[in-house]
Amino acid sequence: MNSFGKKLRLTTFGESHGKAIGCVLDGVPAGLEIDEEFVQRELDRRKPGKSNMETGRKEDDRVEILSGVFEGISTGTPIAMVIYNTNQKSKDYANVKDLFRPGHADFTYWHKYGIRDYRGGGRSSARETAARVAAGAVAKLMLAKFGIDVQSGVCEIDGIEAKTYDFEYAKSSKLYALDPDVELMQERAVLEAKKNHDSVGGVVLAVANGVPAGLGEPLYYKLDAVLAEAMMGINAAKAVEIGDGIASAHLKGSQNNDPITPDGFVSNHSGGILGGISNADEIRLKVYFKPTPSIFQEQDTIDIHTQSTKLNLKGRHDPCVAIRGSVVVESMMALVIADMMLLNASSNMQNLQKIYSPKGI
Repeated sequence: MNSFGKKLRLTTFGESHGKAIGCVLDGVPAGLEIDEEFVQRELDRRKPGKSNMETGRKEDDRVEILSGVFEGISTGTPIAMVIYNTNQKSKDYANVKDLFRPGHADFTYWHKYGIRDYRGGGRSSARETAARVAAGAVAKLMLAKFGIDVQSGVCEIDGIEAKTYDFEYAKSSKLYALDPDVELMQERAVLEAKKNHDSVGGVVLAVANGVPAGLGEPLYYKLDAVLAEAMMGINAAKAVEIGDGIASAHLKGSQNNDPITPDGFVSNHSGGILGGISNADEIRLKVYFKPTPSIFQEQDTIDIHTQSTKLNLKGRHDPCVAIRGSVVVESMMALVIADMMLLNASSNMQNLQKIYSPKGI
């Protein structure tokens, strides 16, 4: 499936080495100011080739809005956006045309479809996430109208964990690092892996503040469940934690419960979600990314005829996919919350009566 969401529905298209990638975002309410410069800045945060921490593929990632916006305002019709690929080197993949790259989707795509685009992974490439970031930028513009802010940063690389979380600092960090005290160690780990033709994994922390209570659609479209689905749909994501996540399984109920006072919750072990519904506290989640599977070491594999062979990969790849993945996590979180806000607008009669009650009643 290439579509995501209920009321705010995102469909993406394109391949890593095709002519373009893009998206159609349907369900954006009419009357939203679309700041195209903001959308572009979000894409600039994710675009490749900004530092030696990232792939050498340099793409401008200039976004073009094709529909759904008139004179800077959303019209209520589908917003279509396109980003043209300008720096493909498809010849780098000629030697893997009939080989399966370990850790990649080559093997599974081949067995599912009987055909695959070997040029950088085609549709399975993380290049597709640029379209999600463009759509996420529109969702952020909508959320900002309600005082909702979504932020993210890298809290762990190669097992080196942040001790403090500074989201403002992360915005200017090459690694999107949350802790300046461990950033240098994390950077060294990435560069050492790159030097050794290897890669490292990482963990992204994302938070949303200002989210009202009541978002989430039990039982089968819970806020935490949909957030987890959205995050697991990101390339290389292997696990998601909401709130304390795994650590909560090691606590007693007396430790894990968040006491409630007239001023709000005393703690936030739940990550801002109870029963699949937001409780107005900070929504907090972590996404765990595996090491980038594209490494420049000889590996054992098989070809499409199931014959054993050796793989020596070429191309340009991120030594740590979690770094740019941070921006994608943030974008997907914004899309989910915006979708939940639209769904919640019709959750009870009071909400509907604010819009549809006859005058004077």
